[in-house]
Amino acid sequence: MSGDVIDLLPDGVVVADGQGRVVLLSAPAGRMLGVRADDVVGKPLGDVLALTDQDGNGWVAGNAPYGGLATRTAVPEQAWLLPDGTEVLVAARLHRRERLGPVDRVVISMRSGRGRERLDRERSDLVATVAHELRSPLTGVKGFVHALLDKWDKLNDDQKRLMLGTVVADADRLSRLIVELLDVARIDTGRLQLHRRGCDLDRITERVVESVAQSTSRPIRVEDDGPPPIHADPDKVTQVVTNLVENAILHGDGEVVVRIGPAGEPGYAELVVSDEGEGIPPALRRRAFTKFWSASAGGGSGLGLYIVNGLVRAHGGTVTIEDRPGGGAVVTATWPVV
Repeated sequence: MSGDVIDLLPDGVVVADGQGRVVLLSAPAGRMLGVRADDVVGKPLGDVLALTDQDGNGWVAGNAPYGGLATRTAVPEQAWLLPDGTEVLVAARLHRRERLGPVDRVVISMRSGRGRERLDRERSDLVATVAHELRSPLTGVKGFVHALLDKWDKLNDDQKRLMLGTVVADADRLSRLIVELLDVARIDTGRLQLHRRGCDLDRITERVVESVAQSTSRPIRVEDDGPPPIHADPDKVTQVVTNLVENAILHGDGEVVVRIGPAGEPGYAELVVSDEGEGIPPALRRRAFTKFWSASAGGGSGLGLYIVNGLVRAHGGTVTIEDRPGGGAVVTATWPVV
């Protein structure tokens, strides 16, 4: 029965006795090592566990699970190579019948290294994206500050005002990127705090549209169908509305339409933002809610829709993307009502 259960585990498991001979090998471990359990039971662990490091050293010889200090209880997770060159992450537990006694059982787990490779790639993407996004405004701030310091007496008031305004805009961009990264970290770790209360979606939307309209020449039209009061964190709702409207301006063309009203599903209100751009193909819509994804080269950190999706879902709502008749994208976010 134990063998049947261990075969259901996603990780490969190898168990050896106190004499260093294999007593159990799960089916996933057999597939990784290219052997059958019936053929290897009773054989030396070093012969069965055909794992090597970059220098060709074996796992058993490199970790000496039966030697070393009598206080050892485990071998930490390490990256090793299978015979076909695939990387696996290997960890082991050293069991002793008595404290400080000899090792009675060695239980080894093996899991694919693809997850770690994907995580490493995501971390590399994070570092590269953050470095790029930070470098651009920092370069502007540094350049204008140096110009002001070196040529203060030669610049007139209008030139100084223009440079200082640019510095302030770049500093605001840096602050917003930092806030976005903090939101991403809170969403990823489940530490997002929501202070829910009854709030008016129409008032929040109108304030956001008035603020965004001051920094763009694109027309923004609000269609208010009388949404019921929603039960949400007003600061997070403001952030979602701002991200969706600014995203529509950044990646779309023509007029941006923001509609608010009751949702088709009872107990929810909806916010619908549509643009007249190229839209997002259906095959790419799931990727639109991932980190650092962008539909165009129009700029931005690529975190907007990821944060929108995380904030809305944390409230119990949904976010969907559809085509706009005549071209463009329609993003719909729903919120639970009071």
